Amino acid sequence: MRIWTLHPKYLDPQGLVALWREALLARAVLRGETKGYRHHPQLLRFQAQAAPRAAINAYLSSVLAEAESRGYSFNRRKIGPIRVSVQIESTVGQLRYEWQHLMGKLSARNPSLRRRWRSVAMPEAHPLFTIKLGAVEPWERQRRGV
Repeated sequence: MRIWTLHPKYLDPQGLVALWREALLARAVLRGETKGYRHHPQLLRFQAQAAPRAAINAYLSSVLAEAESRGYSFNRRKIGPIRVSVQIESTVGQLRYEWQHLMGKLSARNPSLRRRWRSVAMPEAHPLFTIKLGAVEPWERQRRGV
């Protein structure tokens, strides 16, 4: 499961569809609708919120907006209402780690998109996240070479 801190605009088609599905799975976990993935580290930042379901709904709404801007027809009824304004803090280190991870994926999956983004020095974060100074988040399972 990868719930990106990066803005979804950077994802290739496969990545955006995967993000939608994985965030919907995260929503199901947060709603207690599945037994799997309940302790997945990617969920910790949502579970730490006063309103975890509102946070994942807000996350999904931005993914949906990106999908619609590309002409995709994701089912908007799959996400709940956005009732409160939610912001989650993350770190520059996390954003940079994910950027390197995505660039590695794009090298193999979509080299032309990687070339498009290669000059980006500091990527934008998903609108749900406020970025502060700091290292990679403690919950991140870091891979070598990323």
